[in-house]
Amino acid sequence: MEHYPPGVAKNDPVDLRLGVDRASPVPLYFQLAQQLEAAIERGELAPGSLLGNEIDLAGRLGLSRPTVRQAIQSLVDKGLLVRRRGIGTQVVHSQVKRPLELSSLYDDLEAAGQRPATRVLGYGTEEATAEVAAALAVPEGTEVRTIERLRLTHGEPMAYLRNHLPVDLLPLERESLEATGLYRLMRGSGVTLHSARQSVGARTADGPEGELLGEPAGAPLLTMERTTYDDTGRAVEYGSHLYRASRYAFEFQLLVRS
Repeated sequence: MEHYPPGVAKNDPVDLRLGVDRASPVPLYFQLAQQLEAAIERGELAPGSLLGNEIDLAGRLGLSRPTVRQAIQSLVDKGLLVRRRGIGTQVVHSQVKRPLELSSLYDDLEAAGQRPATRVLGYGTEEATAEVAAALAVPEGTEVRTIERLRLTHGEPMAYLRNHLPVDLLPLERESLEATGLYRLMRGSGVTLHSARQSVGARTADGPEGELLGEPAGAPLLTMERTTYDDTGRAVEYGSHLYRASRYAFEFQLLVRS
C-alpha cells in the first residue's frame, strides 16, 4: 500500500522543502533535479504522487520556468517522472541501487526508506534438483526447504525471490517471512553469515513472470544467483532471483591495483 503525508491524497501535489544555492557553480536545474530525485528515492515522493504545477514551483523557488522544466525533463528522461495530459507531472518510481555485498534486499530497501513488503507465494519442502543440490553441496533428491516470495516496495512489485535452504537450518513460519527479511531471520536464529558466491545476468520476462512483476512479456529482467555460506563453510542458502530492470540496479566500487 502506498503512503502519503498526512492530509495528502494520491492526486494532490506534495509540498516539499526545496531550495537552491545561487552561489554554487552547480547549475540551478541540476540542483533542483537532484533534490527531487533524492525525495523520490527516500519515498517522500511515492509512485503516483503529483509533483505540482511548474509555474507554482518556479515561483516558490524564484526560478525561471525553463529552469524548472529542464530539471523535470531530466527526471522524465531517467524514467522517474512522467507527464500525463490532464493530470500533471507524476512520479513513476525510483530505481533501487543495491551495493554488491552480502546483504538482504529487505534490509537494503528498508535502509533506503523504500517500505519493503513481502508476499509469500510458496512455502514447503521439495527434493533438490541437480542445480540446487550442487549449490548446497547435498546429494540430488535431498529434501530441502523452498520459499517463493514477491518483494514489493510502496505496494509495487520489485523482485521475485526463490530460495532453497537445508531443512534443519532454522524454523520458519509464513508470518515471519512476510514480516521481515530471510537473512534477518537467519541471524536471529544464530546463523552467522560469512560469505557468498554470486552471479548476475539478464534475460527477458515470459508471460507469467511479467504478470507477476508488473512488466510486459519480453521486458528485460536482471537475474541473480547466490549461494551463501556460514562461518563454518556450510552452504546455508541458495537463491535464484528476478528483478525488474526498470526498477533495480547493482552498484559496486572498482579499485585500481597498484
